[in-house]
Amino acid sequence: MSYASEVKKELTTLSVHRENAKAELMALIRMNGSLTLQNHAFVLNIQTENPAISRRIYQLLKQFYELESELIVRKKMKLKKNNLYIVRVKTGNQEVLEDLSIFDGTQIAEKVPSDLLKNDAQVRSYLRGAFLAGGSVNNPETSRYHLEIYSLYEEHNQMIMEMMNRYGLNARITNRRSGYITYLKEGERIADFLSLIGATQSMLKFEDIRIMRDMRNSVNRLVNCENANMDKVANASSQQIENIRFIEATVGLDQLPPKLREVAEIRLTHKEVSLKELANLIPSGVISKSGINHRLKKITEFADDLRQHEISA
Repeated sequence: MSYASEVKKELTTLSVHRENAKAELMALIRMNGSLTLQNHAFVLNIQTENPAISRRIYQLLKQFYELESELIVRKKMKLKKNNLYIVRVKTGNQEVLEDLSIFDGTQIAEKVPSDLLKNDAQVRSYLRGAFLAGGSVNNPETSRYHLEIYSLYEEHNQMIMEMMNRYGLNARITNRRSGYITYLKEGERIADFLSLIGATQSMLKFEDIRIMRDMRNSVNRLVNCENANMDKVANASSQQIENIRFIEATVGLDQLPPKLREVAEIRLTHKEVSLKELANLIPSGVISKSGINHRLKKITEFADDLRQHEISA
């Protein structure tokens, strides 16, 4: 089972207060419902690939309305493995659609009237229904952080984004496959959203994975930084030793000023230590890291001058 399926399975097991559950049903039907004409009468079909969601829709409809409905399972065509689950409402569908402000008698309403989402619990329930109907979330362990909710209507999509951003989630919208999506990219915001819609166990799992993943990334960055520093020290040391040996082979280290000769001899003896460690090894007294670096630069300049004289000669 995918992580997104685990989240949805948890959401379908939640017990919700009657008033708030209606907000969830409103989102589920608005986003997954369709009207067809059969025997000169409209039939409402609400379809999903998730059996737990179809059972929840069926139960919520029975809870709120006296109607004739059935649950149908169909095999998807073109070699697709998932079944298609359809909750079919044969009678009373107009009452349902008008009561949930999805259909006003003449057309589909793209946006939910604000007076139907009066309080925080109803907003959370609507977002839960929207995620069940058109949502997905990446497994934080195997991919980048991403949660989205797909909606067919632009105005409805805008409304979902505004509802999410009431809680500081930094949701954004974009076009997608003849529809629109509201999405989150930040791991912390995705965890907040999962908690917001009631997926507590899924949120805790997400946070555990996110913390471990971020910790591994931090350790990797530190290791990479340490390796880079070691490479930098090794390269600098190699260049310094090359210059010192060049001086030794051409004119001898005696030609260096005493302080520079002292550093040159110490560097030849301790080839792999850092500048800070090298500064602590000076026999005449400990000097600063910048002081040892200055002397090594002077040795490099001395070697470069010798090379220039060789070229001129």
